[in-house]
Amino acid sequence: MIFADRREAGQRLANALAGHKGEKCLVLALPRGGVPVGFEIAKALRCPLDTIVARKIGAPGNPEFAVGAIAPGAVLLDVPRAGLEETIREEEIEMKRRMEKYKSDSYSEGLKPSVVIVVDDGVATGRTARAALMATRKKYLDSKLVFAAPVGAPDSVVELRQYADEVVCLETPPYFSAVGEWYEHFDQTTDEEVIDCLRHSARQ
Repeated sequence: MIFADRREAGQRLANALAGHKGEKCLVLALPRGGVPVGFEIAKALRCPLDTIVARKIGAPGNPEFAVGAIAPGAVLLDVPRAGLEETIREEEIEMKRRMEKYKSDSYSEGLKPSVVIVVDDGVATGRTARAALMATRKKYLDSKLVFAAPVGAPDSVVELRQYADEVVCLETPPYFSAVGEWYEHFDQTTDEEVIDCLRHSARQ
């Protein structure tokens, strides 16, 4: 299945999550690309949309090669921490910048959801998703934790089941190389688009 764009992917994913309609849900989307997907889910389930910011930790000298990820209050590393302190600090700074930019947590302040749905536009290695789920689990101990994405690498999706009570992924193609290959339009989501989705969702 090829998705036209993130909005269409979110609509299809919302259909798969329809069983949660009527429950006290909260959608937490990973910026940036997960937010347009999460917007459609929050609209369909008639629940708040907020963000959970997670950042990839790249290997020293090869930042594109992920060796871990961070989210608020959670650090996930597949290698020893030694030699990564500077990279972690840089990603923490960017994480905090995005949290301030998107006003993370302000759209769900005081909410005690029974179900928290963490959403991204796709899963490659799954590291940022795992970090986001770890952080969300710490904050919402009494809530059912769901992870949802339109497409993902099979092994990564299976691993996420250790971090969430439920995992919903529409497509797990056996030959998976990049999330963008499964979208007709996969332009980079901007900060402005993220903020626009959050504001529109809050008004619904």
